[in-house]
Amino acid sequence: MCGILAVLGCSDDSQAKRVRVLELSRRLRHRGPDWSGLHQFGGNYLAHQRLAIIDPASGDQPLYNEDKSIVVTVNGEIYNHEQLRKSLDNHKFRTGSDCEVIAHLYEEHGENFIDMLDGVFSFVLLDTRDNSFIVARDAIGVTSLYIGWGLDGSVWVSSEMKGLNDDCEHFEAFPPGHLYSSKEHGFKRWYNPVWFSESIPSTPFDPLALRKAFENAVIKRLMTDVPFGVLLSGGLDSSLVASVTARHLAGTKAAEQWGTQLHSFCVGLEGSPDLKAGKEVANYLGTVHHEFHFTVQDGIDAIEDVIYHIETYDVTTIRASTPMFLMSRKIKSLGVKMVISGEGSDELFGGYLYFHKAPNKEEFHQETCRKVKALHQYDCLRANKATSAWGLEVRVPFLDKEFINVAMSIDPEWKMIKPDQGRIEKWVLRKAFDDEENPYLPKHILYRQKEQFSDGVGYSWIDGLKAHAAQHVTDKMMQNAARIYPHNTPTTKEGYYYRMIFERFFPQNSARLTVPGGPSVACSTAKAIEWDAQWSNNLDPSGRAALGVHASAYEHTTVPASLSAGKSAAEMNKKARIIKVPSQGVIIST
Repeated sequence: MCGILAVLGCSDDSQAKRVRVLELSRRLRHRGPDWSGLHQFGGNYLAHQRLAIIDPASGDQPLYNEDKSIVVTVNGEIYNHEQLRKSLDNHKFRTGSDCEVIAHLYEEHGENFIDMLDGVFSFVLLDTRDNSFIVARDAIGVTSLYIGWGLDGSVWVSSEMKGLNDDCEHFEAFPPGHLYSSKEHGFKRWYNPVWFSESIPSTPFDPLALRKAFENAVIKRLMTDVPFGVLLSGGLDSSLVASVTARHLAGTKAAEQWGTQLHSFCVGLEGSPDLKAGKEVANYLGTVHHEFHFTVQDGIDAIEDVIYHIETYDVTTIRASTPMFLMSRKIKSLGVKMVISGEGSDELFGGYLYFHKAPNKEEFHQETCRKVKALHQYDCLRANKATSAWGLEVRVPFLDKEFINVAMSIDPEWKMIKPDQGRIEKWVLRKAFDDEENPYLPKHILYRQKEQFSDGVGYSWIDGLKAHAAQHVTDKMMQNAARIYPHNTPTTKEGYYYRMIFERFFPQNSARLTVPGGPSVACSTAKAIEWDAQWSNNLDPSGRAALGVHASAYEHTTVPASLSAGKSAAEMNKKARIIKVPSQGVIIST
């Protein structure tokens, strides 16, 4: 992913302002270390920090149309750019960049071309003929984007909050699936799929159609001119990504350039569930597997950097971002610039463990809709920024527009978790890839229980974070939390600890408003907490908070402070055994 920064309609066109824009753009250089560009037209500035994935030789930005009257700075990938070029045969292209089609599509269609783009993107387009501009963000918000306003009436746009927070009177996250037009002085939604209304679909489950849609989504994302690999935790989602990639890599342009041997990457505390499962899947698929270990102390030491880069104080996101942040640095050091990952599946198929308690298919489907709509605040934010911190691009085939349409059109009765019928979470996805003749994965991996990333890297990771926070946040501090932080008041010492760090980097009120809040259990929305009365007393985003569901649910014991010292998961992962008693709830024993 690249980094973009634009200042539009500024009253200052001086050299000093240009220097300031360049200075702010450099705050995004980690996203694009390969080249920098800036185009100025009067009081309009379009800056770009490039991570070269497609056409590294000639695709520097900003990009232009034939006479340079249209200027565009883009972060993202347009997977159907070759087809779009063919529809623009009367246009002359300057580069081989997939993003150049945006300038020419605007010439042909004005503002009404966004839905033609198949990919993920954030861009700013300046039309110098009438000094107008448009800003757009992809359907789900896979790419990060913020918009702000200056006192002089200027509009600011940046891939990350740190590019504009010091210079805007107000700023906010740019809404996914929207377009901002200077002509209309506001936003309008360009992404309007059927599922967005949250009406209950009725299409029967077709395993082969779902499988084909996902394979197509993965194949699109093999478009690259640089070395790449897959993130492989050994869970269902990343394992399917790796399996499909390995199956279809041969014969692609990427294989011609870099060979057919797929590289896979996994991170975890020593002895963690993900390391064991990831290695097993890698051996099954025959990938060149790279395993990275970290200690709890390594993670704790990185927390400040993580919060600076991820730009959130959300507990779940920070827990999961830290291992990914550490792994991304290792991956980049190997010369890899792009990875394919499994984000989005749990939201589409109700894969989080709390979905076991969904009372009916209507509630189940509406919760998946809420989760997909919020992805830009959580997993997309994490995946994009944790990798971009080290100049690494992540691609997420589960969030392909066409695949989402197929997945969200399935009658949710098929997605419901029904243990008495052998249906665990994400059963439809597992069934779609359960091929006896030509198996994608071993059966026990295909039907492995869901682990959230922050849990799968080693349960003692979360326990260690809690213990570390408890050493830095006192009971007295918590008593005054509502007065110190009246918005999204932290309810735990861990949340308070992250909030202190965040506010130091981003002290503006606009900054704290960009972070979502509200109660959650095992990553649920606030609405889904109503599904189980016990959950309101056990508000924790870890999957282990789903008492009576997760095979290693929390024990009702205090966390020893020694966990923060960096002990391995092998030492700390003494899992609880759950015995379900239908009439009496759940008994937990060791």
